[in-house]
Amino acid sequence: MKERYFLILIVVSLNCYSGYSQHYKTRNGHIEFEASVKSFEEVKANSNTVSTILDTSTGSIASLVFINGFQFKVGLMQEHFNENYMESSIYPKATFKGKLIDFNRNDLSNTNVNYVLAGELTIRGVTKSIEIQCTVKMVDETIYLNGEFIITPEDFNIEIPKLVMNKIAKEIHVSFNHSLKP
Repeated sequence: MKERYFLILIVVSLNCYSGYSQHYKTRNGHIEFEASVKSFEEVKANSNTVSTILDTSTGSIASLVFINGFQFKVGLMQEHFNENYMESSIYPKATFKGKLIDFNRNDLSNTNVNYVLAGELTIRGVTKSIEIQCTVKMVDETIYLNGEFIITPEDFNIEIPKLVMNKIAKEIHVSFNHSLKP
């Protein structure tokens, strides 16, 4: 009889703990970048296959995107991006690991709350610390995470040939939006 109550107590405790430390996630987050220069062909791509997980008890976030998942309007540009610039066969993914500073799940509502997302972005095997201004809101049981930031090719040892250097922006604008569910 005591063993049965002990087992029930463990199950109830685990359920309470998992409810408090709930993870929200997506496998179809959206990320987009643009490196266009006026008067030249648009250099823009997006991916809708970003995996992201948020631990609501700590504000910790981890994201992963496969480089060859970025889609361009022009197929040749996508091929050059994967083979020449990003070397996606050698560096197949980009990752982010970080934390929403001063995050509190209880502060979330259906209006945006501003946070600083601090962490480490890894692209092409190079890791850089970054801070991103982002917004977070919760509608029903979905957390919406949105933000944008700027990187440069030099930050991640991406070499731009002199022939096309004037056709690609020196700063790459990146934006993301994720709908995270429990």
